[in-house]
Amino acid sequence: MTADATFEQVSIIDLIRYGGSRFGEAGLTFGHSYDNALDEATQLVLHALHLPHDLSPVYGASRVTATEKQKVLALFQRRIDERVPAAYLTGETWFAGLSFKSDSRALVPRSPIAELIQSGFEPWLGGREVERVLDLCTGSGCIAIATAHYHPNWDVIGADIDDDALALAEENKARLHADNVTLRKSDLFAGLQGEVFDLIVTNPPYVTDAETDALPREYSYEPELGLRAGHDGLDLALKILRDAPDHLSEEGLLICEVGEAEQALVSLLPELPLAWVEFKVGQMGIFVVERADLVEHHERIKELAAARG
Repeated sequence: MTADATFEQVSIIDLIRYGGSRFGEAGLTFGHSYDNALDEATQLVLHALHLPHDLSPVYGASRVTATEKQKVLALFQRRIDERVPAAYLTGETWFAGLSFKSDSRALVPRSPIAELIQSGFEPWLGGREVERVLDLCTGSGCIAIATAHYHPNWDVIGADIDDDALALAEENKARLHADNVTLRKSDLFAGLQGEVFDLIVTNPPYVTDAETDALPREYSYEPELGLRAGHDGLDLALKILRDAPDHLSEEGLLICEVGEAEQALVSLLPELPLAWVEFKVGQMGIFVVERADLVEHHERIKELAAARG
């Protein structure tokens, strides 16, 4: 890479353009917070130069030193050679306007649920009172901690089955001073017996076995436990739908992300009134459902979940 990068007196914008070109040439996959080569190159450049991620464009023409240039090029080379997600190279990612530590102990935060958090979960909550919230399958803790940040009066529980993910979540809790977050080890609801919440938010694994096996190399750095979810991506979602009524208050809501498994879920449970959320970029496979509707259709949900073992 350095052989054709002997240009001198380069600027920040020169490096970003160069990185974008090289990433495109290398055929990298972008799906971890950033969806294009230039955005990833921008974050890697700013990280290497110890500059804020939202640096004003007016600094784009600023020249870099030879040492700084080499640091940036080395980071670009790792991204190309190793196919490591940019967030794991920098150790940081942004979610719901907050900076989270990110490493291979948990998936890179990227859920569109961030938009819901920042909108106060409206209009879905409809102004109903919320005291306790559960983030099930919390991973890095991003949903639980961001929810707690924007709603300091809410008591938020983040639960996950994986000790490594929970350790990372603890670090993020300290990083963002999320004193109203409690982290718990739990296999779905198994470790939460008797606990009731006004809102349950969950981004469980929902990638099908076939899709998981075919994922680009970038995804191999993430824990497979956070991705794989059976032949149709619904192994965990169906169990969550089955058990959620036992942990929701009478007027409680469940918000669940199933991504591209949306059509499979609708086909299995056409009678269940799921409200699919529209985001700024369109529908993203996230539904909202009332506890009362889950109770009404519990027998059918229970039957489908039992078939998953």
